[in-house]
Amino acid sequence: MPTSSTPPVQRIGVPRETFPAEKRVATVPDVVEKLVRLGFTVAIESGAGEAANFSDDAYRAAGAEVIEGAAALWAASDIVFKVRPPSPEEVGLMREGGTLIGFIWPVQNPELMQRLADKLTTVLAIDCLPRTLSRAQKMDALTSMAGVSGYRAVIEAASAFGRYFNGQITAAGKVPPAKVFVAGAGVAGLAAIGTAASLGAIVRANDTRAEVADQIKSLGGEFVKVDYEEEGSGGGGYAKVMSEGFQQAQRQMYAQQAKEVDIIITTALIPGKPAPKLITAEMVRSMKAGSVIVDMAAEQGGNCELTVPGEAVVRHGVTIIGYTDLASRLAKQSSTLYATNLLRLAEELCKAKDGLAVVNMEDDAIRGLTVIKDGALTWPAPPLKPATTPAPAPKPAVPVAETKSRHGNGSGTPLPAGTLAILFAVAAVAFWFIGAYAPAAFLGHFTVFVLTCFIGYMVVWNVTPALHTPLMSVTNAISSIIAIGALVQIASPEAGAIGRPEELIRWLAFAGLVLTAVNMFGGFAVTRRMLAMFRK
Repeated sequence: MPTSSTPPVQRIGVPRETFPAEKRVATVPDVVEKLVRLGFTVAIESGAGEAANFSDDAYRAAGAEVIEGAAALWAASDIVFKVRPPSPEEVGLMREGGTLIGFIWPVQNPELMQRLADKLTTVLAIDCLPRTLSRAQKMDALTSMAGVSGYRAVIEAASAFGRYFNGQITAAGKVPPAKVFVAGAGVAGLAAIGTAASLGAIVRANDTRAEVADQIKSLGGEFVKVDYEEEGSGGGGYAKVMSEGFQQAQRQMYAQQAKEVDIIITTALIPGKPAPKLITAEMVRSMKAGSVIVDMAAEQGGNCELTVPGEAVVRHGVTIIGYTDLASRLAKQSSTLYATNLLRLAEELCKAKDGLAVVNMEDDAIRGLTVIKDGALTWPAPPLKPATTPAPAPKPAVPVAETKSRHGNGSGTPLPAGTLAILFAVAAVAFWFIGAYAPAAFLGHFTVFVLTCFIGYMVVWNVTPALHTPLMSVTNAISSIIAIGALVQIASPEAGAIGRPEELIRWLAFAGLVLTAVNMFGGFAVTRRMLAMFRK
């Protein structure tokens, strides 16, 4: 019996996370359906999604196979989706020559990298994605998880704080708003700023990158500048390590903020390096009793000297929260976002939708993700080649005489003098003909019409092109005052039998009224939709 040369489709396996207190799962039922449409088969370890409120039955309904036990799941999977880096036991269960996709952190886990290489695996570390590539943003799980963590940090702070976030005036007295200071305005910091501001707090924030000041202000925060001039932008969208002079000025600013604010949220972290110490024990002692610090860098040592990773402790009357599972505390939301990021990666790996993942090392995004290829270490990836933009073609020189005139045929070229003379002569003849044969009342109306057309043209001509749409949508609606004229004509008692001029005018007025009504309501509708784009 002949056998097909087409390789079988690959199976994506999703095991239960074994890291302590980890509630996330690497895929969700909605994404399973889309993975199946790509041609893959999907297997889920029984109970993998329970902590994130995804039942086994929901996965079965989406088209996944539910397998009992981690050993059976790992053995049956060609590709494994994970959240946390695999433990040594999980590496031992992995099929030789398989593919692993998830957070790996190669710098922090060299022993894990060697174990995975010994299994001849292909490993795509989602944390190594080149974040500067615009097309890679859909796969950027670091950004997704940081946004969730920033939001959750504010919720944890509000839970530990003993007052309202927003100010209130009640019969029992006035409650001042909470003051929040956010150290670091990356993705997590901006999420924290927006959440705290939406809860009514007074929010201040700082970052070594001056270009984020506008983003902080747009979210309702106040940018606190360090009194030291130094550019802090690093590679890959991260901040860089600052000079000692800048750090000294920054510590002075932090010390001042610690005395004034009620809540501090720290997010400063540079990949591959220990978290910088921003909040000293002395700063904690200077804070008001009942204040809160949320240290989002706790997993890498923390930005506060008194942080205990994984715990919330009270020191000098200040609650210091060092939870390392902030994203996991919103497990359903985090899992959904993370699963979507992995789906976008699967789409890049399986463009043929045949259920076979192809790791294309010529693709900059895939090359950056791939830290091990068939057992060979390929990390770190080579630097990305700078994008080359073609040089603009030289524009032909324009004679000076031609640029002095603003009148022309619409292409910037002025009309010849003979053509202008002919146009003026034709216009003069047309006006003479109208004046000689048209009724006096019509001539007056026609003169007003011509003048309004001229004034309207001059007004619109001098408006910035970007404002033409909102301008015209409003003016179209307002100019529909012409409907009154149409109504007057329809109600005219002078209309005679059908076929007389007055009856023709009445029908024209009716048609004009219908078109004007469309213009009127359409203009206001367009304006309303455009204004809605600028509302939250």
